Amino acid sequence: MTAAAYLILSGAEVATQRSFIMIGIVLVGVMADRPALTLRTLTIAALAVLLLAPESVVHPSFQMSFAATLVLIAAYNRGFSWTNAGADTSLGARIALWGLREIAMLIIASLVAGLATAPYAAYHFHRLAPYGVVANLLAMPIVSAWVMPMGILGVIALPFGLDGFFWRLMGEGIVWMIGVSQWVASLPGAVGRIAAFGVGPVLLGSLGLAILCLLRTPLRLTGAALIVIASIAAVRTPQPDVYISPDGASVAVRQPDGRLAATRTGSDSFAIRDWLASDADERQPTDKALASAFACDPAGCVARRPDGRLVALARSIEAFDEDCRRVAAIVTARSGPRDCASLVIDRAVLQRSGAVALRSAAEGFSMTIAHPEGTDRPWARAVRPPGEADAVTAPPTRRPATRDATPRSEDLEAGD
Repeated sequence: MTAAAYLILSGAEVATQRSFIMIGIVLVGVMADRPALTLRTLTIAALAVLLLAPESVVHPSFQMSFAATLVLIAAYNRGFSWTNAGADTSLGARIALWGLREIAMLIIASLVAGLATAPYAAYHFHRLAPYGVVANLLAMPIVSAWVMPMGILGVIALPFGLDGFFWRLMGEGIVWMIGVSQWVASLPGAVGRIAAFGVGPVLLGSLGLAILCLLRTPLRLTGAALIVIASIAAVRTPQPDVYISPDGASVAVRQPDGRLAATRTGSDSFAIRDWLASDADERQPTDKALASAFACDPAGCVARRPDGRLVALARSIEAFDEDCRRVAAIVTARSGPRDCASLVIDRAVLQRSGAVALRSAAEGFSMTIAHPEGTDRPWARAVRPPGEADAVTAPPTRRPATRDATPRSEDLEAGD
């Protein structure tokens, strides 16, 4: 009942659903005197979550939660038997004697869980936490031995009006946790940034993780090889040379130093912030140096690619005449000219394709669009050309039947 109440109060997120289901199975296993924390338990929890919300499989909470739990169960069941064998082994006896068992288990848990979730954190958030083990080692003992016990005592003392003392003690532990997080965040390289990569390395790494954790034979080492291959593929993913926002108001162009130069029309900086994050660039959209590579006038802006080709952001109709003669690609929120020799990304193209990324090719650019042709989903409907949309959505019109206005003979009077 307590776990169910917490599930409801917490909003029933995917990670909480997994914990709730696994706790229920563990309790049933304990009552039946059967091994409870097994890979079968995790499998049942995953199937239950997917049955309730199939779309959660593409969410980072599902991927990171189940990946970390899978690796922890596999590690403790197969790779680190001395952590749960009491003093049955010589290594376990020495560790128990020195009182370092809990510290060793905490380090191992933080390390393997961090490694398991790293691919998904890199894919979704373009970030890594290289000092996660250090932060957990300093914070988790306080959470387990101080914060949580004080919270439980505070709840127990709440009906008697004596809870204030325990809440203050709990607050001291939380202050310690905040201090640890701030100190770790201030260390050099505390925020590991990684450039965006496709879904291929994620799928390959997930397959390798499953093989490594589920198989018992030496064949499981092929999972480690797949993870290494996926990591190399992710790091070597080529990045776009030009980014274009869905409304055509923001453009970013890669410079000879490999970094992006960006400019925008208006104050919306969301697209540029996302481009910088996906490019492992720590700069902010407000950095004035971002636009230093663009030469701008009231008609628009122009930036030069490392290969010498120009990319233009046209803000007025007057800019088209010159840009069509000089630049390789034109981006505009207006309707572009149809007889232009340059690649034109205008309002009509952006309405159909959404955001656009360009990569240099032997002849011109190769284009990657957010909404490929033929993609039509309930949450992202395909944008049809105006004529086609009218033909599909407009109800058919019927021509009124022709009426004979000649008066009948009985209606005529003398003199008509």
